[in-house]
Amino acid sequence: MSTSARSTPSSAPERIVVIYGGDSREAEVSKMTANGVANAIRASFPEVEMVAMDAKLIHALQRLEPDVIYPAVHGSPGEDGTLQGLLEMLGMAYVGSGVVASACGMDKLLAKRVFRAIGLTVPDDVAILDPSNTRRAAQEALDQLGHEVAVKPATQGSALGVTLVRGNEDVQSAIDRAFEFDDRVLVERFVHGREITAGVLDLYGEKPASLPVIEIVTPKGTWYDYQHRYTPGLSEHIVPAQLPKSVLAEIERVACEAHAILGCRELSRADFIVDSDNRVYLLEVNTLPGMTPTSLYPDAASAAGLSFEELMRRLVTSAWQRAHAA
Repeated sequence: MSTSARSTPSSAPERIVVIYGGDSREAEVSKMTANGVANAIRASFPEVEMVAMDAKLIHALQRLEPDVIYPAVHGSPGEDGTLQGLLEMLGMAYVGSGVVASACGMDKLLAKRVFRAIGLTVPDDVAILDPSNTRRAAQEALDQLGHEVAVKPATQGSALGVTLVRGNEDVQSAIDRAFEFDDRVLVERFVHGREITAGVLDLYGEKPASLPVIEIVTPKGTWYDYQHRYTPGLSEHIVPAQLPKSVLAEIERVACEAHAILGCRELSRADFIVDSDNRVYLLEVNTLPGMTPTSLYPDAASAAGLSFEELMRRLVTSAWQRAHAA
């Protein structure tokens, strides 16, 4: 622990700080996650404070001297390794992945290349790094990937800036829109299929394990975009997903392998598409899954027999034990 931490640590965590907010486009989602997380943590720990991720953050952390920090943040700079690096420099224990895993998981372009390198199946893609000629970039993407694609900012979450498109003009407009969110853009071949997600729980001293696999169902003609993620009633979570046992086993295997190759800790959530032939395509890994009332990870934990309060207790305890391991 740093010189800012209490000189005589207690035998178990007592004071927990939940960090929320920031200036990312997902700040409002972060606040929803933080409120739920803080309330759940209060069921097990005597002192819980919520602290905004702003210019006063370092001063607040040094004043509070938390035993464990829960980063209830989404988007940059809270989810991309920046906050994690700060906490490492301060010598403070925190829930979740470290700097490298956070940075890599947040970067869709980089993460997909890591996944592909170890043999995991991901949709074909084209990286667009130059916003000056998106018409030509759109045509090149269509030539390589076909006329159904997903256009994504490289480092945004919650489906922000993502467009599912067909045809050259639509693709160019989608690329231009994605560049409003990021300075690099990913164009993927669109895979028709079922939207699937699998959480991984990786507690200190235990073997990482996949939580029950979830299928996400939205109304016909829609997909799991920002609105359908965070509006109650606009998506249904089927858990466990109604897939053949062999397919479920493959999803769980890939989720754990992706978690491991990135170097994730405590928790992650991998998103997939399963096509009509039951082929499994890994889309991305979220190193800090949302914990809002409509989020997927808490539903998976519940299906595994973990209440939200118990899940939070275990995550906080794991971070504490990891930080104080001999």
